[in-house]
Order: sequence, then structure tokens, then C-alpha cells
Amino acid sequence: MKFYDSIGPNPRVVRMAMAEKGMSLLTETIDIMAGANRSGDYIKKVPAGGTPALELDDGRTVSEITVIAEYLEEVQPAPAIIGTTPEERAETRRWVRIIDLGYCETMANGFRATQGRPMFEPRFPIMSESGGEELKALAAKKLQWLDALMSGDFVCGDRFTLADILLFGFIEFGAQVGQPLPDGLTWLPAWHKRVAARPSAAA
Repeated sequence: MKFYDSIGPNPRVVRMAMAEKGMSLLTETIDIMAGANRSGDYIKKVPAGGTPALELDDGRTVSEITVIAEYLEEVQPAPAIIGTTPEERAETRRWVRIIDLGYCETMANGFRATQGRPMFEPRFPIMSESGGEELKALAAKKLQWLDALMSGDFVCGDRFTLADILLFGFIEFGAQVGQPLPDGLTWLPAWHKRVAARPSAAA
């Protein structure tokens, strides 16, 4: 298999997933700043143009971060980052969806419409800058909601899962683009330190 990597939170999520599973893949870095993900051979493999992507040995391509992580879990079930039972997998997938739709997409679209506007506006339609600021505020509220709800070491209690990897990757990115953790949180700062101490966080 071949992994198409780039800068940004999405590829980092998959890199962390691979690191947690002890997987090492042939890697090619795609220069998204130069638009290489939206031209040439890459756009033929990944019509949506997003990164990362995983090219299988038979030439087929898997894209979208949660789909790639699911695929890696199926080809190498242990150590599990989604779960070893139907109940564990359901719990992880539930939180991945909540975090992805409620926080990651909201925060990322807020970034694209504000700090990221010079890069993204020429490439595809984005909302107004004022709308982007509203999305950033909504993303912060989602983190406050999550902080008040959580109590275990990780999102799924004592299990470190894809939900933690996804949340960590996007919180780290948010801190780099003007969306740090809101003030007054308790669980998330301690959780962040636990995840940052894992070897996979360096991926």
C-alpha cells in the first residue's frame, strides 16, 4: 500500500492511527499549498482532491480519514483503535461521528472562511468571513459541551480510540490557526496532556 500524506490535521489523524497500530507504509507527500492535490495524477485517484489517501496494492484508492482508519483496522485488527467487540466499535463510531460533525467540520470550515481564506477562496466556494467567525464560536461551544460530559481518561473511558486521535489532531490544528481551547475547561486540558505524551502524537 501507498500513503499519500500532506500537511494538515486530516493526514495527521491517519499517521497517528498507523503509529498506534505499528504500521509503516510507503509514503508520498502531496504539496497542497501548491494545489498538487487538485491536479495531475492525484485528482484522478481522488476526485474530491482531499488528503490523505491510501492506494491499495491493486491500484484502488481509499480516501477520507475515518474510512482509511476503518480499512486499516480491518486489515490489521490489533491493536484495536476502533474496538474488538460490536459494542466497542459502536461506541467509538458514535463518538467519531459526534466529534467529526460537531467539532472538526465546524472548526475547519471556520478556519477556511477566516485565517485560511487566502488559500481556499480561489479553490472552492466558502462562506462569508462573518459566517466563519460564527462557526469558530460554535466549535468552541462544542468543546465546552464535550468537556462537561467527559469523565474517563479517554473519550471512550479507558480505551484510547480513533475518537481520541481525531479530536487530538483537530484540537492541535485549531491551536495553530487561532482557535485554542476555550478558557475554563477541566477535562480537555488533562486529556490533551495524556494524548500528547503518547509516542503516536509525534507522527
